[in-house]
Amino acid sequence: MDKIRIGLYGANGHQIHRALVDHPLGACVATAAFDRDRLPEPLQTDAGIRDYATLDELLGHDGVDMISLCSPRRRDQAQEAIRCMEAGKHVLAEKPAAMTEVELDAIIDTSRATGMAFHEMWSGSASTQPYWAMRQVVQAGTLGKVIQVLVQKSYPLHHNRPQDEDVDGGLILQVGVHALRFIEFTAGVKVDAIWAIDTQLGNPGEGELRVAASMMLRLANGGVASVACNYLNPPGFGMHGNEMVRIFGTEGFLESTDGGTRTRLVLNDDDRGPLAITEPGPEWLDLTLASILGQSSMPIPLEDELHPTRLLIRARSDALVRG
Repeated sequence: MDKIRIGLYGANGHQIHRALVDHPLGACVATAAFDRDRLPEPLQTDAGIRDYATLDELLGHDGVDMISLCSPRRRDQAQEAIRCMEAGKHVLAEKPAAMTEVELDAIIDTSRATGMAFHEMWSGSASTQPYWAMRQVVQAGTLGKVIQVLVQKSYPLHHNRPQDEDVDGGLILQVGVHALRFIEFTAGVKVDAIWAIDTQLGNPGEGELRVAASMMLRLANGGVASVACNYLNPPGFGMHGNEMVRIFGTEGFLESTDGGTRTRLVLNDDDRGPLAITEPGPEWLDLTLASILGQSSMPIPLEDELHPTRLLIRARSDALVRG
């Protein structure tokens, strides 16, 4: 097999359709619950792409090897992913991959039992630049022992934000996951405990939309971390996502601010300034497709890939109780 034949299901999230134009490892062959007009122009007129109304119809397409899930309701997505794997399809699923730990375990167990690959979409947050370069600095031991990590992840607040968290997973699960990836994948330290509190203050509608959340984390190495995530990124910032990552170690600190546009490394008395970033980090979709084709292996085990989501499921439960 030269390319993975991909079916797209749903448009509730960041579907991978734009990446499939002339992709060397994958091709779009079908869609379901997805408007063809949303496809990039070269794919809109592709007569080889079949259009279906339901996931069941897509699962019946023998020419589909992998399904990319952006399910209409995130609450349903874990069970849909399991159905896909049981039908012999690999799965790439929009975040959060599941909304309960029971479902997350079922996904992992089904992937093992069927031999079908499962990956959470955009799990490579930390493989984009400058976070990939930051990861390499940490892995080289330049910062010494990592003691504390601070992360911010902010998106805009608009009236299209679902008031029902079952639609997109809610603030902690679908925004906080990037922050946890920065801690575990960029700073290279596992998290073994998490506590959260959130607020609906500023909610422009009526419902359960959370606008901001704060989390405290205990790191497996004995260190600590904190996360701020919110829907408070103003349009004037000029970028959809505004993230900040600061990693403090025994030898100095490393930071990325203003949505990844600025970096700085300071080691003891030496301010080394911005990181030298000469090449892009690996694309998560490329890694996923290459691993399915047997050309390479994924950089981390599935359990580690989904660990941020597992922690945030616990954090969301904790925040709901505190609320």
